[in-house]
This record gives sequence, C-alpha cells and structure tokens, in this order.
Amino acid sequence: MSSAHRFDRGHTDDMMSFLAASPSPYHAVANAAARLEKAGFRQVSETESWTAPAGADGTDETAGGRYVLRGGAIIAWYVPRGATPATPYRIIGAHTDSPNLRVKPLPDTGAHGWRQVAVEVYGGALLNTWLDRDLGLSGRITLRDGTSRLVAVDRPLLRVPQLAVHLDRSVHTEGLKLDKQRHMTPIWGLGDVHEGDLISFVADEAGVPAADITGWDLMTHSVEPPAYLGRDREFVAGPRMDNLLSVHAGTAALAAVAGAAEAGGDLPYIPVLAAFDHEENGSQADTGADGPLLGNVLERSVFARGGGYEDKARSFAGTVCLSSDTGHAVHPNYAERHEPGHHPLPNAGPILKVNVNQRYATDGGGRALFAAACERAGVPWQSFVSNNSMPCGTTIGPITAARHGITTVDIGAAILSMHSARELCGADDPHLLAAALSAFLEG
Repeated sequence: MSSAHRFDRGHTDDMMSFLAASPSPYHAVANAAARLEKAGFRQVSETESWTAPAGADGTDETAGGRYVLRGGAIIAWYVPRGATPATPYRIIGAHTDSPNLRVKPLPDTGAHGWRQVAVEVYGGALLNTWLDRDLGLSGRITLRDGTSRLVAVDRPLLRVPQLAVHLDRSVHTEGLKLDKQRHMTPIWGLGDVHEGDLISFVADEAGVPAADITGWDLMTHSVEPPAYLGRDREFVAGPRMDNLLSVHAGTAALAAVAGAAEAGGDLPYIPVLAAFDHEENGSQADTGADGPLLGNVLERSVFARGGGYEDKARSFAGTVCLSSDTGHAVHPNYAERHEPGHHPLPNAGPILKVNVNQRYATDGGGRALFAAACERAGVPWQSFVSNNSMPCGTTIGPITAARHGITTVDIGAAILSMHSARELCGADDPHLLAAALSAFLEG
C-alpha cells in the first residue's frame, strides 16, 4: 500500500472536524465536495451534456474526477486514463442523514408563556438522548428565485426539557415514557407566539429578507463538539457518526486513490463514492439509494465514454459496491442482546455484516473480497451477525444490489449508542476503515 493510502489518528482528527462542520446532510455533501475539489475533482451538472470530444492533443476529456450534488446526496467518481466504456466500477456506498428532530411546515408554536418550535421525529431517534441537550438549528433554505442556501446556527438555541423527577415519580419504577407529539417540542423563548418568528430568525442568520424564504429543510443538532474519550483517549464521542464516519472515510479514500492514479499509478476500476440521503427512513427518495440517482450517473458515465447498453451491462456485471455503514459493537451492559459468538469491539478494525435473510447483502464471495482488501491494507477486521432473537437492521446494501444488479458487501465501523444524539466509536476505527476502503477502490 502506498504512503498516500496510509491513514492515522490525523484522519480521526479530521473526521471530528468533518462531523462538527456537517450538522445536516446538506452541509455534509458540501464539505465532502470541498475536499474532493482540493483533490482535483470538479462538479458536473445533471442538466448538461457529459459527452466531450477528445482534446486537441488527443487526450480523453472525460477522464479525471467528477461529482454530482443533489440535495443531501453526492455521487463522485474518478475515470482513470485508458478506461474503456465497459470498465467496471468500485463503489463505496454510504448515507448522509442521521435521526434527529426536524422543523415542521408551520414551526411557530408554544403554550403557557413558552415559545416553542414544532418538530417532527426523523428516523429511529433515541428520543431520550435529545432531552436536556443544547441544540442548534441547521439545514437549507430555498429562496423565491429557486436558489438554496445552507444555514447553521451552531450555538445553544433550543432545548427539549425533561420533566422533573418530583413530577414523575414513576420514572424510577416504570422507566421514561415519551410521546413524540407531546413531549419532544423544544423551547426557545418566552412570550406570545407569532407566526413567522422562526423563519424571520433564520433569515437574519442567513442575511436574507424573510419574505424571500419560500421553503426550508431545517433540523436540530447537538452543539457539543466531538471529543476524545477514555483513560487513554481510545474512543471518540460525537454526533452523526451513523453515518458521516463512513462518508468521511469514503471521501478520503476516493481522494487518495485518485491522487495516486494522477501520479501515474495503475487503476483497473473506476472508483466511486455514493453518499445518499434518507437511509434512515427507507431510502425511497430521489436522493436515496432506492432512487435512480446512482444508476443514472453510472450509466451516463458509460455513455460519455462512447459506450452503449452492452458496455453498461458489462461494466455493471463487473462492479462491486461496499455498503459502508456503522454497526453494533458489543455492549458490555447488554451482552445478552448480541450473538454470543460475534462480539465486535472498537479499535479492532471494520466489521463485515452478514444476514442470510438479506437485511445485509454480504455473501461468501463478498466476504472473500473484503478480506482481501483488508489484507492488502494491513487492517484487521471482524464479523457481525445479529442475535437470532433480535430483529436485524438493514442498510443501503440490499437496495443497491437489487436495484442495480451489482455485487454488494455490507461493512462498517463498530459503534455504541447508535441513533443517539451522540455516539461512540474507537479512535482508530475511522482511519482503519479509510485504509480498507482505499485498498478496495484500488482493486
């Protein structure tokens, strides 16, 4: 493995910065794009032609790094010199969204002298982790002229206060019971409720007239920054690791592999990063893995290189996707919930996810491919399978395999507190994952 593909704790430091700077999917893809731009990639528009003639010196003008942005999704790829229309892809799949509280269309609400913000629970959030936590507001606003802007209020603005124990003595005997509609509405001020208050506030933060904002996709986020944790700083605690940890690692791996190819390295595949939105609620969106975005981009890339349907079919037949999403580390306080023979630990390398009922897409061939990539990278790896008595979660892996007919393998980093407002991983796992992904993309 070349030195360009060796990652260390510096990668983990950068991941923490990426998490802090990416409070929403829209910020995450903007930050990934900025990193790829520094690596020589350039954005292309879906509404423009991608077919370009050969340059005056005979060079292939379709070669190099490209990316497409759509909402909270990014598809990026690098076409090496000499690639044919039938050259297969090596894809890293991930998702940009995380469970949280999202602002409703009519956000201004309140009661009994409190001003509040109406929110809807997005994805399978652990509701109790959003209580008594300082929250900011982030996302995008859409203006009257159709353009969008990112907005991030990254300071304590909102709070979902928990009921005092004196007013709920049963909490110690019956546990905390939360109603999503009645108990999860954040406070943000005192006084009378006025329609338009929140959007006027957001307009001031964005520096635009409130009358110009005609649409918004806003959400809450914890403003507490990521931090190292543990006696020897062997863990990282932070928000949105599910699944920005994989988005960041995939971005770093793609940039490293493209850089090595630009320097003259041999690359038999076309490496791709596909980071989708809306995985946490089923992927059925134009920016989700169950939508046409990835297939359209890959197909257009084939056609841009002069290929046709036959070339696309040959390319897809040789394509492999690593669906990289966080998985469960064994929980020391709930070990009985895990499969007895499979106890992944932090800092022991990425995990290979297996489920014979196709909640994960891995098969024996995929296992061998992933093992080979980890061996080339000098990275340890682990296996994960769910306890037979517990329902198994799922990922974009089976969706990608079924929709596009491409070999897909489910992997990820082992974490605790999945779907919490603040999750935990091993401090070495981000850079171990990035190294394994780089080796996979190299082929």
